[in-house]
Amino acid sequence: MAVFMDLNITYTTDKKRLRSVIETAAHLGYSTVAINYVVDLQQKKQEIGKPKCVLELFDTFPIVQGKSRPIKVLNRLTVVASDPSHFRPNAEYKAYDLVAVYPTTEKLFHAACMTFDVDIICVAVIEKQPFFFKRSPINGAIERGVFFEISYTPAIRDSTMRRYTIANAISLMETCKGKNVIVTSGAEKPLELRGPYDIANLGLLFGLSEGDGKAAISTNCRAVHLHGETRKTALGIVHSMKNERPLTERQEEEDVPVSKRAKIEMAQ
Repeated sequence: MAVFMDLNITYTTDKKRLRSVIETAAHLGYSTVAINYVVDLQQKKQEIGKPKCVLELFDTFPIVQGKSRPIKVLNRLTVVASDPSHFRPNAEYKAYDLVAVYPTTEKLFHAACMTFDVDIICVAVIEKQPFFFKRSPINGAIERGVFFEISYTPAIRDSTMRRYTIANAISLMETCKGKNVIVTSGAEKPLELRGPYDIANLGLLFGLSEGDGKAAISTNCRAVHLHGETRKTALGIVHSMKNERPLTERQEEEDVPVSKRAKIEMAQ
């Protein structure tokens, strides 16, 4: 059975409303949600602080519909910036499970795809995309394991934003071919949430295939979570070296018992 995730629940200081949104997400069948803290570094006096402890929201977390375990709540940071100099990872970034960037210029979008140490790149949904998606940076982000995010809540709120959301999503799909895409809510209140299968169907409007639409709220979201864990800890690297010794010599060595093989190596 698929594990569904919504990696964009908008943070609010109203704890009661935030709890209500998370409870609704659990009722709809989402196993994991992420509380999204948005920081616009273009504005003065905007600083990146530490996220609130999720344990302050619930004494016991709500049980996921159809599951026997409680919902998992992550913390996410989204940085809005128009210049690469605005994005300078520091110690505060490590306090968040996920890090996203909202690029407002083509220069920043290219930098986010190719160099920024982030998990998610947000695609504009409340306005016309200010630049065209190019295949080179998109492929670079995919190779690095970075995912592109489309939020559907603006499409529910306003007909104009609905057109922007669909148009920008289709433009992205034409370039990335449905790879490395996640669909999130960006919900601020419970009524803005939709069930996982409704979102999978909504993906068809965004240009996703049926399989990619389901992956956008399940397996791809899990990959984002794992990418975030890797970013916070360390990178795993596999290095292979060609064995220059003849095959017959290697076979003779394999025939020697392990205990004798160790003595031979010590003697050498």
